[in-house]
Amino acid sequence: MNLQAVYEYDFQEWINHHITLLNEGRWNEVDTEHLVNELEDMGKSNLRELDSRFIVLIAHLLKWEYQFKQLQGKWITFTGGSWKGTISIQRSNIIKLLKQNPSLQNSLQHAISKAYPDALELAIEETGLAESTFPLICPYTIEQLLDKKFYPECKPDV
Repeated sequence: MNLQAVYEYDFQEWINHHITLLNEGRWNEVDTEHLVNELEDMGKSNLRELDSRFIVLIAHLLKWEYQFKQLQGKWITFTGGSWKGTISIQRSNIIKLLKQNPSLQNSLQHAISKAYPDALELAIEETGLAESTFPLICPYTIEQLLDKKFYPECKPDV
């Protein structure tokens, strides 16, 4: 079997074949180059998920802090309910990801720093507020981001 061709043509078949090889202890037949690449990608996918969830979470916390009062002033009935829902879901999913992959704890600060520029861009786009409205670096600690009860104090109309 040409593993290179199978890898490029039918990835699922390549996986199934390697499961068989590994279960049977046929180590010398394993396509180690691609297997190592796939394992590295699996680890990176957890980091990408963490990054993606922090982008959405931080953007919504920024919107909460810098736009909530403005929208409440326009619509007296505005409660930020959908924002709360999104914040809650992102926190829950981050916590779940960390429970499933405890070593990701070591990457939290880096993930937050990496996510912040994109979160800031999203908050600017969704609020229409000037970039200068927001902090240059993430104003929230890891503990605050993961605290299900934390919501930043709303700034007066900006």
